[in-house]
Amino acid sequence: MKQIFLLHTAPVHQPNFDALAETLGVDLGGRHHVDASLLARSMAAGRVTPDVAADLERILQDMKVQGAEAVLCTCSSIGGAAEQAGRSVGIPTLRVDRAMAEAACAAGNRWLVAACLESTLAPTEELLREVAREKGLTPTLDLVVVAEAWPLFEAGDIDGYARSIAAAVRNALSGHDAVVLAQASMRPAETHLADCGVPVLSSPLLGLKKALEEFGGSAA
Repeated sequence: MKQIFLLHTAPVHQPNFDALAETLGVDLGGRHHVDASLLARSMAAGRVTPDVAADLERILQDMKVQGAEAVLCTCSSIGGAAEQAGRSVGIPTLRVDRAMAEAACAAGNRWLVAACLESTLAPTEELLREVAREKGLTPTLDLVVVAEAWPLFEAGDIDGYARSIAAAVRNALSGHDAVVLAQASMRPAETHLADCGVPVLSSPLLGLKKALEEFGGSAA
């Protein structure tokens, strides 16, 4: 049974993922690492910069020394870079939104993709199209950025954050087969979109389940 470590870019994800793990009968054992600068620097540059990529390798190497046998990265903006860093360091690393992309492919061929950060859109779209190609699909992606919601998240107003996302999604939803909430932090918006008539997909639970299935995660 492998020990899974989690890499976050916001402190709020630690208790949230611990709670999700508890619903699955798993204790993550406090195996978390939080580095908000990874996302902040990627946001400022609009992409994952070489220094962020180097820091990801360093962090994953440190996790490996601490006993990590696999890593789940919970940030969509740096998820692809984290998977690449994992390959470089020699530790299996999974981005949290990969399972969500697979679920979107199962839901249909036209998706509304919502994000609150511009830096998340490109890596999320790249992942969705990559997974779709693997499944022989050529989906239509409509993108919506809910930039006004992010300050609410940073201020700790999670309910306001969720409601702002939900309002933007409802305004953009038109004939889509699924809604993809690009960032793990957007999960609370699911509650406010339960009656929208199509699957609303978020990454935390799907990603954690996939990590446990792929890595045979241990219960501490």
